[in-house]
Amino acid sequence: MIRVIGIDPGLRNMGWGVIDVTGSRLSHVANGICHSDAGQDLAMRLLALHGQLTRVFATYRPQTAAVEHTFVNKDGAGTLKLGQARGIALLVPAQMGLAVGEYAPNNVKKTVVGVGHADKGQVAHMVRMQLPGVDIAGPDAADALAVAICHAHHGGASTLATAIARASA
Repeated sequence: MIRVIGIDPGLRNMGWGVIDVTGSRLSHVANGICHSDAGQDLAMRLLALHGQLTRVFATYRPQTAAVEHTFVNKDGAGTLKLGQARGIALLVPAQMGLAVGEYAPNNVKKTVVGVGHADKGQVAHMVRMQLPGVDIAGPDAADALAVAICHAHHGGASTLATAIARASA
């Protein structure tokens, strides 16, 4: 079994989702959203996200991580802030000694839904189909679970599982 965490970076809401992968079987462990206060300065917001995400890692002890690439929009300042939040999403797993897979949003959607331009509702629906009984904390958490599922299907978790099996043989 390999424990995978998927992270959907965001400055206001950073979604996270943890799944266990056993062969081709996926099971939900936990999901949630790290929040930052828009009224605080950027440094304090990033610190808050770092602390919350670090606690998630300490609680669930994932063995591999995946982060969604930043979507670049027309607002340069907004994109830069989102990139800084994405830095936290990459930093925390690196601090825990984990390799981090990175996936484009269209790749995540295509893996989970079957089409690269699916909307958030379709992503959440397919996450529920692949993780029966899951109670999703919100759209950002659904996206994070989708990132974890994508990582499980694209070799991140299965490659690690194969390596661990070979090492223990």
